[in-house]
Amino acid sequence: MSDVMIMLNKNELPRAWYNIHADLTQPLPPPLHPGTGKPATPEDFAAIFPAPLIEQEVSRQQWIPIPEPVLDIYTMWRPTPLIRARRLEQFLQTPAKIYYKDESVSPAGSHKVNTAVAQAYYNKISGTKRLATETGAGQWGSALSFATQLFGLECVVYMVKVSYEQKPYRRSLMQIWNATIHASPSPQTEVGRKFLEADPQCPGSLGIAISEAIADTVSHAHTKYALGSVLNHVMLHQTVIGLETREQLQRAGDSPDVFVGCVGGGSNFAGLAFPFIFDRNRKKSARFIAVEPSACPTLTKGPYCYDFGDTAQMTPLLKMFTLGHGFVPPGIHAGGLRYHGMAPLVSALYADKLIEAVSYPQTAVFEAAVTFARTEGRIPAPETAHAVRAAIDEAVQCRNRKEAKTIVFNFSGHGFFDLVSYDKYLAGKLDDFSYSEEKINEALRSLPKVNEPA
Repeated sequence: MSDVMIMLNKNELPRAWYNIHADLTQPLPPPLHPGTGKPATPEDFAAIFPAPLIEQEVSRQQWIPIPEPVLDIYTMWRPTPLIRARRLEQFLQTPAKIYYKDESVSPAGSHKVNTAVAQAYYNKISGTKRLATETGAGQWGSALSFATQLFGLECVVYMVKVSYEQKPYRRSLMQIWNATIHASPSPQTEVGRKFLEADPQCPGSLGIAISEAIADTVSHAHTKYALGSVLNHVMLHQTVIGLETREQLQRAGDSPDVFVGCVGGGSNFAGLAFPFIFDRNRKKSARFIAVEPSACPTLTKGPYCYDFGDTAQMTPLLKMFTLGHGFVPPGIHAGGLRYHGMAPLVSALYADKLIEAVSYPQTAVFEAAVTFARTEGRIPAPETAHAVRAAIDEAVQCRNRKEAKTIVFNFSGHGFFDLVSYDKYLAGKLDDFSYSEEKINEALRSLPKVNEPA
């Protein structure tokens, strides 16, 4: 029983990104200035982002054309295949159809390159010389390093320390593409030095690394900041995933019942799901499932409120599901999902009950990843494995209920640089973390007190 691979040709690449903000019944709650607490203006973002990305961040235009230089680079790996996982279906003895969109075929091995190339392009044409960023597991840092190399920009990456130590070959990949990498918290910035002084063994977090990257940005000339998830323009760039998937599913003659993606900041879930949520042609009963680690349960346990996007309180305040900007999650191996907040667009959809959320401990996630690798051959990144877990569980429910549903998930990245994590799982040395209500409540006490705009 062979898998079915549904391909598009390069002439069928989407020519525009889809902006879901245009289809929301209400505009997103505005970001608030970190100093005044008043709605932030586009000018407030000018110190860290180039003008074209600021325009995309606030846009409610439904379709935004993809520039030709970006499309040209996309053709290095796009369109990506949509694959029916027949061997996994057979192993599970399920009547469900399981498809996965394989974003691991990009040069950096994940979906992150879709926005990295776009952000590098807009910075290049805006006169930026140098980009600063953070990375959790290293997928975003790798993607931006690749993109800046193509556009002749310098790149400095603050990599969460626990991942810096767990995933040395992601550092190698970034260095091959000429990036400079610092373990965060680092002695490179005042922010990092403060965290190291308070806790020399601090494992770091995405919130801390973001603070360092922004501190670096505002202290260097001709430098802008690049973010790999959370913000509206990042969600926008990732919609090439779902737009391709929609065309591929039409060719397969299938209309999905369930869409699945892992979530840290929300970008790969958004990339797959957003083009379908308000699509009149999809099944009205279709479900959209965002999957997060139980060690960092932002959607499933956090409140929906305004919070800072970083630990040092340098970013504008965003209305999102959050565990508190001071939250430092355990050092799970899905480093890209260790973020305290969720994208405002994903948060708004969850608050309106248009999408669902589930969480899993990491041993259950790795069990699913190994099952997938042993049936389909591909080794998922620990982040991606969360989506694999949920897709398998949905397929098992179909078997138990004798329901022939169609499930689609985003295979957001490969796990070739995560084999140390797999070694620990196979040796029975992975621990599960479920963040206690007490710890969550402690982090939430630091939430800023703001008057929400009417």
